[in-house]
Amino acid sequence: MRTVPGPTDHVVIVGAGLGGLAAALHLAGSGRRVTVVEREAVPGGRCGLIADRGYRFDTGPTVLTMPELLAEAFAAVGESMADRLTLHRLDPAYRARFADGSSIDVRSDTDAMADGIATTFGARDADGYRRFVAFLHELYRIEMPHFIARNLDSPLQLVGTPLARLAAMGGFGRLDHLVARYVADDRLRRLFSFQAMYAGLAPSRALAIYAVITYMDCVRGVHFPAGGMHAVPRAMAAAAEDHGVEFRYGTTVTRVDVRAGRARGVITADGERIAADVVLVNADLPSAYAELLPPGSAPRRLRRLRYSPSAVVLHTGSTFSHPDAAHHTIDFGRSWDDTFTEIIDRGRVMSDPSFLVTSPSHTDPALAPAGRHTHYVLFPAPNLAGDVDWTGERERYRDHMVATLERRGYTGFGGAIEVEHLTTPADWRAQGMTMGAPFAAAHTFGQTGPFRAPTLDRRIDGLVFCGSNTQPGVGVPMVLVSGRLAAERVTGTKMDR
Repeated sequence: MRTVPGPTDHVVIVGAGLGGLAAALHLAGSGRRVTVVEREAVPGGRCGLIADRGYRFDTGPTVLTMPELLAEAFAAVGESMADRLTLHRLDPAYRARFADGSSIDVRSDTDAMADGIATTFGARDADGYRRFVAFLHELYRIEMPHFIARNLDSPLQLVGTPLARLAAMGGFGRLDHLVARYVADDRLRRLFSFQAMYAGLAPSRALAIYAVITYMDCVRGVHFPAGGMHAVPRAMAAAAEDHGVEFRYGTTVTRVDVRAGRARGVITADGERIAADVVLVNADLPSAYAELLPPGSAPRRLRRLRYSPSAVVLHTGSTFSHPDAAHHTIDFGRSWDDTFTEIIDRGRVMSDPSFLVTSPSHTDPALAPAGRHTHYVLFPAPNLAGDVDWTGERERYRDHMVATLERRGYTGFGGAIEVEHLTTPADWRAQGMTMGAPFAAAHTFGQTGPFRAPTLDRRIDGLVFCGSNTQPGVGVPMVLVSGRLAAERVTGTKMDR
């Protein structure tokens, strides 16, 4: 593993997103002096918050899996996550609704889930599900230590028994083919492969190794923090501050100070120079190279990145409560392959939408005024490489989302809205996400593992990165791992516990 040469006593972290906060905790635990510079008034980055008339909306991720990775960051400074956060395990993790009117609750208890599958889809698929879970356990056991939770500088680092085992299991085949080996019903195949969207690919194009995402939420379970997802960065920042990390909120970094081939600090918008031995950037990687670093610094791989699809998110505070409410509901349309073709290949909105409805107040009523509810509605959408003019389509698409919800059984949803906030791909871009893609670069083969941007810059000494565009990739668990991997580049030692 390559590491930062020279002194590493003081680290400046640009951005207080989840990756930057994880890095701060690991570095503080290793004895480094850490300064976090954040342009917003609060920590969180993409895991932000909108507070409006008594409603509290999480603006970023809504699904929390693998909380042990979060606990690992707290443990780096000798803290217990339970002393900082209260996590509710969601049961069901999701409720899946299908176009034919059927539905099933996704439960992390294998026996309960198999029983539900047997009732709705038949005993054969229930048996197949049990075998699928066994496969996923083994997939995770191999992938996590060897392919996810380690810094990779070369594909040659992967050569060996784990790679051979992964290949023998079919890990480099296609995800949809893998799932079809275990379950026959098309509805179940969709349920256990839609996670490819998180990786920016259709299930027919995603590698089978990305079934590890299915393992993380469908098998290991989904959690929700009391106070909402934004409670996670607040707790991480509070723990870091209590252990000596300095936070500079409301401070915008305009440039990384690079001299004689080394990052030596940052320059802020008011002209202040904050000196450092190491600069760790927790920001959208292409934007960081374009806006913070000298011209020509960006690696060639960043100039030809393929990005994930985007999403349109409608936050509503309302009097509406679905009689069959679950915390997370996935509503599948009749179309499947055509949906991915429209979004990814043609750059068009879905003609027959599949979407996610999250109702956080279902679990934590304090997120809304008494008798009211919060809803987060996510429609996958093309990124800004597509043909949609989101300035002109913004309100029209918002109305389309509400009308679709009404047709799918959320009768009265539109009329009950008291507060709403809409985020389109254009808004994601305005927040600094290249191509308006909150799920970052797609996990194609050439943008995965050692082919994804490493956490250490190879041409500028003392420059380190973390976040969803770096190894290991997209999603809350991966970003937390990315923060730890970035810290390891500084300390030169592995920090997993």
